[in-house]
Amino acid sequence: MNEVLGQARVALHTVWNRRWLALAIAWGVCLLGWLVVATIPNSYQSSARISVQLDDVLSEQIGISGNTGRDIQRVRQSLTSAVNLEKVIRSTRIGEDIATQREMEAAIARLAENITVVNREESLFELMATIGRSELSDAENAALAQDVVQKLIDIFRENNYAGNRGEVAETIAFLDQQLAARATELEAAELQRTTFEARNPELIGGAMAISSRLQSSRSEMRGINADLAAAQSALAAINGQLAGTPRTLVTPGTIGGARAALIQAQSQLAGLQARGLTDQHPDIVAQKRQIALLERQAANEGTGATGSPNPAYSSLLSIQAERSANVQALLARKAAMQAEIANVAADQVSEPGLAAEANRISRDYEVLKTNYDELLKDREEMRLRGQVENARSSFQFDVIDPPTRPRVPAAPNRPLLLLGVLIAGIGAGVGTVLLLAQIRSTFATAGSLERALDLPVIGTISTSLTRTARLRRAKRLRMFVAGSAALFGMFVVLLAAEFVQRGMVA
Repeated sequence: MNEVLGQARVALHTVWNRRWLALAIAWGVCLLGWLVVATIPNSYQSSARISVQLDDVLSEQIGISGNTGRDIQRVRQSLTSAVNLEKVIRSTRIGEDIATQREMEAAIARLAENITVVNREESLFELMATIGRSELSDAENAALAQDVVQKLIDIFRENNYAGNRGEVAETIAFLDQQLAARATELEAAELQRTTFEARNPELIGGAMAISSRLQSSRSEMRGINADLAAAQSALAAINGQLAGTPRTLVTPGTIGGARAALIQAQSQLAGLQARGLTDQHPDIVAQKRQIALLERQAANEGTGATGSPNPAYSSLLSIQAERSANVQALLARKAAMQAEIANVAADQVSEPGLAAEANRISRDYEVLKTNYDELLKDREEMRLRGQVENARSSFQFDVIDPPTRPRVPAAPNRPLLLLGVLIAGIGAGVGTVLLLAQIRSTFATAGSLERALDLPVIGTISTSLTRTARLRRAKRLRMFVAGSAALFGMFVVLLAAEFVQRGMVA
């Protein structure tokens, strides 16, 4: 610790001995630095907040609202697009001295770097423009920054109000052209499909339709087989019941037996014929069989035999006839379905090329029809959007905070720069003196001399000044203090001038 304090004392002594050199260097650095700071033009920043409502309630209700994220990005790009910036330059003082396209491109690039668009919320944007031209005064730079922001807002409003409607109209015209082209292609495909189906009705729908028909026929065939098995089982059951049931019930003194049953069967046959049934109808055929059977039984009966027909036997006969007819009908359906399955399988095997062509025609037609329907839907949605745009624009633009007229420069931070130059000047003076002390080695204390030479130091001789020398030293000290105070006074004056200048910006 004592060594550190000793080195600090040595450094202070060295600086004090060369204080005039340090002060001169500090003055030179400060004057040069303050001059550079003074030449830096002030930059003024104007800002405005705008609200851009991209979709209104009506647009959302009818389902034509757009992509919010994409629309926000479009807003940010539109505000700072090269076309808009060129319009701003030509309508403000920035474009007064621009004569060539290259100069215009350079001006657009510089202006784009000085404009910032920040999306504060989903529909709230903050637009900031910073202007600092050396050939303009502070008041003119402040006014120009405000003008730039205002021009950007005006141009953006005009472009979007007119651009949205124009974009919708152009889109509808393009969709109409595409729909006309797709309609022509769809009509040709539909004519080709109709012609092919007229020549090959069995291949309507292509190979997939044939496969579907074959699968459906086989499925129906399985159902018929199941129904036929159930009908045959029911017929076998009724035949067993009929075999164990007597035909007549013998009752003495009455006419019955087979004759009575024959009379009843003939009466039933007459009733069926009266209903308009033909001789080929299954019920007529079954009834005639029953009458023939009863006639043979009546012929075998004796003339004195008496009895009455058994009602249960007659009922079972009717049920037997009905179930037999059901079995015959199912057999006929089975035969027809087998023939249809054979025909479909033959078509599938014998005409693979036609089936492939049918597939292609059907596929092309469906693709064209799907595309046409989608285009038609898009066209109607766009037409509805256009009607909404005409009645009530979905682009709502409001200026929340108008462009401000800046009164304080945004850059540079001149007070901080002035202070930095002062510190740098003092540091440069002190550093230069210390560097010279290292080059021209002197010993401020006896201890440093003893350590450097590694020899004992017997003593030191103090400086003895006359009265005249003391007066001269005091005068030089006052001059040094005055020079140092002048340096700090210059800093204070520049700082005050800076604040005064800021207050003079109208």
